[in-house]
Amino acid sequence: MIDDLTPREIVAELDKYIIGQDKAKRSVAIALRNRARRREVDEDLRDEIIPKNILMIGPTGVGKTEIARRLANLANAPFIKVEATKFTEVGYVGRDVEAIIRDLGDIGYRMVEAEAFAEVEDEAQHRAEERLVDILSGAGAEPTAARAPWARIMGGEESAASPEQIEAEHQRRQQQAVQNERIRDFTRQRLEAGEIEDEEIEIEVEESNVQSMQIFSSAGMEEMGFDMQEMLGNIFPSRKSTKRTTVAEARRILAYQEAEKLIDSAEIAREAVERVEQGGIVFVDELDKVAGRESTHGPDVSREGVQRDILPIIEGCTVMTKYGPINSSHILFIAAGAFHVSKPSDLIPELQGRLPLRVELDSLTEDDFKRILVEPQNSLVKQYRAMLATESIELEFTPEGVAEIAALAQQVNESTENIGARRLYTLMERLLEELSFEAPGIGEQKVVIDAGYVRDQLKDVVEDQDLSRYML
Repeated sequence: MIDDLTPREIVAELDKYIIGQDKAKRSVAIALRNRARRREVDEDLRDEIIPKNILMIGPTGVGKTEIARRLANLANAPFIKVEATKFTEVGYVGRDVEAIIRDLGDIGYRMVEAEAFAEVEDEAQHRAEERLVDILSGAGAEPTAARAPWARIMGGEESAASPEQIEAEHQRRQQQAVQNERIRDFTRQRLEAGEIEDEEIEIEVEESNVQSMQIFSSAGMEEMGFDMQEMLGNIFPSRKSTKRTTVAEARRILAYQEAEKLIDSAEIAREAVERVEQGGIVFVDELDKVAGRESTHGPDVSREGVQRDILPIIEGCTVMTKYGPINSSHILFIAAGAFHVSKPSDLIPELQGRLPLRVELDSLTEDDFKRILVEPQNSLVKQYRAMLATESIELEFTPEGVAEIAALAQQVNESTENIGARRLYTLMERLLEELSFEAPGIGEQKVVIDAGYVRDQLKDVVEDQDLSRYML
C-alpha cells in the first residue's frame, strides 16, 4: 500500500527509474506522504488541509514529466499531463481549462472500471464459457410440441392429451435432456482442450446505447456523453446485431458483456469521482510559455488571461462532468517549465501563491548519461537488448561503449540545443540503425557494442560540426 511508504521509500522507488534530481524527488515524496497523513486527520480539519502544489524549474529532458508520471503510477492515482500552451493560441483562447478536470475524470473512471473488471473476471469468464457451450451445442433450440393455430394465439392447449401421450412426451423430454447434457459435456471438453478456438460462430452483440453530442458552453464547444437508454428508460429496447467471429474472439466479447452485467456503473462513477478528488495528479507543463504580464500587444496579451483561467482550477472549484461534480480543491498540481527566458516571478502573484513549493532540477552531466543508459529498470540498453533478442541477436554493451555514447551525447548537447536525456534516444537509434535493419536476415549471433563500434557508427556525427540533422 502506498500509504505505508515513507518519503524515503518513495524516493527509493523513484530511483529505480530516474537518475539524480534528488531535491525534486524529495519534494514529491513529501507531497504524496502528506496525502496519507491528511486521511488520518480529524474530519473537521481534513478539508482545511490543501495540497502543497509544486513548481519544477529546469531545462527540457531532465526528468520533470517522468517524476510526476512515476509518482502517479506509484500511488495508483489518476494522472494527466497537459501543456499550458494548449489553452492559448495567437489571437484567441484555446481549450476550456475545465476540460483538464473532465479528462481526469475519464481517466479515473477507466482506472476504477478496470479494477472492477479484474474482480469479476473469473465469474465473467465462467459465464462466457457457458454461453459458448450453449451456442456451440445448440442448447435451447428444442422445438415445442405442436399446437393448433387458435391455441397458439389464445395461449391454450389444443385438446387434453391421453395419459399414454403424456408419459411418452415425458420420456422423450428426459431422453432429450440427457442427450443435450452429453453434447454440452463433449462441447465443454473440446473448448477446454482448445480444439475449436479457430472455428467461426455467430453471436449476438448489443449495440452501445451511449451516444455523444456537441454542446456549446461559455468557453467553447465540448463533447459530453450521455446514456440514451438511462435517459429514456426502457421505452426503446436494446438493439442487437449478429456478428460472425472465431470462438477465441467470441469468448473475449462474451466475457466483456458478462463483466458489464456484474459491475455497478453508478458505484464505479462514484468511486472514480472520489479517487480523482482525493488522489488525482495534474502535471501542467510549459508554464513558462504563458508567464508574463499584459504589457505588450499580440500573442503576449493572452498569457495573463490563460494564467487567470488556470488559477480557479488550482485554487479549487467544482467542475461538472458526466460522472458528477468534481471538486479540485485537493487535487495535487505539479507545474513545470524551463524558465530560461521568463522567470517564476513573471507569473501573476495569485498563481505564484498557489505553487508554494519550488524545486530546481539540475542539468544532466556526462556521468548522468552513463547511469541513465544502464541503471534504470527500463533503461535504453535493456530495451534495445530485449528488442533485438527477438531476432536471436545478443547485444553486449561494454563500459567503454556506454561511456562513449554518453560523451557524444554531452558533446552534441553542448554544440547544439540541449535537449537533455532525449539526446540519448537519437544517438542510440542512429547507433543501432543498420543492425536493426539487417537483423532479420543475419541469424543468431552476438554483437559487442564497444567504444570502437560506437565511433565507427557515429563517426559522421563526430565529424559534422553542424550536427543539425541529429537534433530531435
